[in-house]
Amino acid sequence: MTKITIIGSEKSGRTTLAAKLGEKGTVADITMYEFAKSGHVLTTIDATGYPTSIKPLLTALNLSDIALVCIPPEGPDAYTGECLVALDLLGYKHGIFVLTKSDATYPYALDELQNTIKKITADTCMQNWEYIAVSTTSFEGMDELKEMVFDLSEIVDEELQQNNDQPARVMVDQSFNVTGIGCVVLGVVTHRTIHAKDKMNAYPANKPAEIRSIQMHDVDVKSAPTGSRVGLALKNIQSKNIDRGFVLSNEEIVSMSLTLNCTLSPFSKGIARDDVTHIFVGLQSAPMRVETITVDGDKVERTGPGSQCILYLTGSKEIAYNTQDRFILTNLDENQRFMASGFIEI
Repeated sequence: MTKITIIGSEKSGRTTLAAKLGEKGTVADITMYEFAKSGHVLTTIDATGYPTSIKPLLTALNLSDIALVCIPPEGPDAYTGECLVALDLLGYKHGIFVLTKSDATYPYALDELQNTIKKITADTCMQNWEYIAVSTTSFEGMDELKEMVFDLSEIVDEELQQNNDQPARVMVDQSFNVTGIGCVVLGVVTHRTIHAKDKMNAYPANKPAEIRSIQMHDVDVKSAPTGSRVGLALKNIQSKNIDRGFVLSNEEIVSMSLTLNCTLSPFSKGIARDDVTHIFVGLQSAPMRVETITVDGDKVERTGPGSQCILYLTGSKEIAYNTQDRFILTNLDENQRFMASGFIEI
């Protein structure tokens, strides 16, 4: 199963392309499209609530394995740049640059645009990503784009097998009540294979739940492997007690304070003690205050763009995580909102 997110500025043609990649499904601050044909199953997520909010962008990226970055002939704008900063902070492994509206420009202009993007993404996680030109009117190039996606998906599937040695984990993005069934959640299996009758806990609330049944693309199954998008009917828990961002697991850390080993983006304005940042991990988010900043063993009042530091942060909302999770720090009041990424300091 292939999960992709299609991102870019509002005028990049991303929504037009997303609609050609599958049948429209759930619509909220993200919109999902489903495609199943010739043994290929594709879920495409359009972060429709971005750029008004960065939460849909991070939600879409965390629910997906491959990013399609749409760039029109006019070239990257500020929001395209923000998407690139987010991808680099996430260390996003797989993606394709889609040069949209290719029928509205000339081949040499597309070559120049590709060279521009290569310069911008040098020394980032995106420096070796491939490029393809696609028309958003005739849709020439769409078949080739799908083939590129499915080729990348084979690499992703192999990498996901590495998560099978870790405790089972499901990232929840929707929860609702179904008459006669009870609590149903939608999400992605991020670690190990899950099975019907598995007993897990819903974090950060730490409420027990049992998987009553599993569906994949509306088909009942007895188990779902790492990387699967699933619908789970749960016992012993109500839908009002589980929400987007919750994690089904048996081994989560839950806390309202964090000590993070962080790397600041070179495009941020730095960070100072007492700053209030918005922290994202998986599909969870919370405001947290910077209590202390440590650089090379010394406490400082401020640290600048591109620096490495250890931050101690406190908040009033519980967050569930494990020691391998990557945290993203943001400043929602800045034009470029992504500040830093970090991992739990052990």
